Amino acid sequence: MSYADQVFVSMCKDILENGTSTEGEKVRPKWEDGTYAYTIKKFGVVNRYDLSKEFPALTLRRTAIKSCTDEMLWIWQKKSNNIHDLGSHIWDSWADEDGSIGKAYGYQMGVKHIYPEGEMDQVDRVIYDLKQNPYSRRILTNIYVHKDLHEMNLYPCAYSMTFNVTKKPGDDKLVLNAILNQRSNDVLAANSWNVCQYAVLVHMLAQVCDMQVGELVHVIADAHIYDRHVPMIKELISRPQYPAPKFWLNPDKHDFYDFTPDDVKLLDYQYGPALGKIPVAV
Repeated sequence: MSYADQVFVSMCKDILENGTSTEGEKVRPKWEDGTYAYTIKKFGVVNRYDLSKEFPALTLRRTAIKSCTDEMLWIWQKKSNNIHDLGSHIWDSWADEDGSIGKAYGYQMGVKHIYPEGEMDQVDRVIYDLKQNPYSRRILTNIYVHKDLHEMNLYPCAYSMTFNVTKKPGDDKLVLNAILNQRSNDVLAANSWNVCQYAVLVHMLAQVCDMQVGELVHVIADAHIYDRHVPMIKELISRPQYPAPKFWLNPDKHDFYDFTPDDVKLLDYQYGPALGKIPVAV
């Protein structure tokens, strides 16, 4: 059965059985009807996925791999903060009349910084270091920029990626590992989405830098299930589980800026039925 399913089910049970409720407390998010959106939450959830063994897509329900890849590339490749550059409507609630989400996500990835080697943005710096200084312990991105928070329509949830390169004994090819840091994660709406899109990113960067994929470690400060999501979560984690799908990445692409969502596929992907419309708190 899919390892990602096992991790997800275990996490959800732990949150439901051992988490703390925010009901009645001062919270920011609200439902469409204006009601406060409370959660059951766990602090400091850490999940590890060995990408060399299987791709971490849930089989309990389908994860739309092309759509989540499109959002990842919107941030990391297009470095955009405008929803008109995005193929889905997931950011519509946070966009202004011009389509901008403010100085968030892709905007921060595109800001140029001065290094001894020259001027680069965060993405290009990561690729440069993975190729030139793979054993550096300083290969990371951070888009939680305090001086710009007042100009962000939503503070970044997934705010940092740290890359670390290792090597297996007797193997000439380096191994690319990464840690995804999230301050907040809506377990039903976003957990599998985030895991899959950053797993795709690790695969892409590994291919571009002539490495193998290793571990993706997902660190979540506040992993939560919204009150109106609890029945859906309970039904979801009770479903049958299937073997993990196989991941395909176009082997002809060796420049990160050449990738498109059509360059990724999940093969032999079995999954459960859709849950229906998931209410999203804003």
